[in-house]
Amino acid sequence: MTPRKIVMIEDSKAASGVLKDVLAAEGYTVLHAADGVSGLALARRERPDLILLDLLLPKLNGYDVCNALMRDNIMRHTPVLIISTLDTPESIDKAKQCGARNFMKKPYNLDDLLREIKRLLPKE
Repeated sequence: MTPRKIVMIEDSKAASGVLKDVLAAEGYTVLHAADGVSGLALARRERPDLILLDLLLPKLNGYDVCNALMRDNIMRHTPVLIISTLDTPESIDKAKQCGARNFMKKPYNLDDLLREIKRLLPKE
């Protein structure tokens, strides 16, 4: 069984470093991009099983990345989980409108996040 591939688009080195280690320990292959433009390119090139997406990103924000993914015929079925400090009802609504499967507030509970990742990953 090949490990599930997750692309993480997150500009915080601290947050992405910790999460990458945790996910790797869970058996996932994790690829990371620190801005929206390279994140979108990475997702299109790697075609991951899941995308973890921050909203506040340099170059291209998370909403724009999400919208671009949903307009892409190959990528639009890939589940996107938005993880952000922007947790106003408007931003959560906007995240759902752009096609994200779910929204988690930062800082998150790691167990909750892992549970959500397992739930969103397509069954093999």
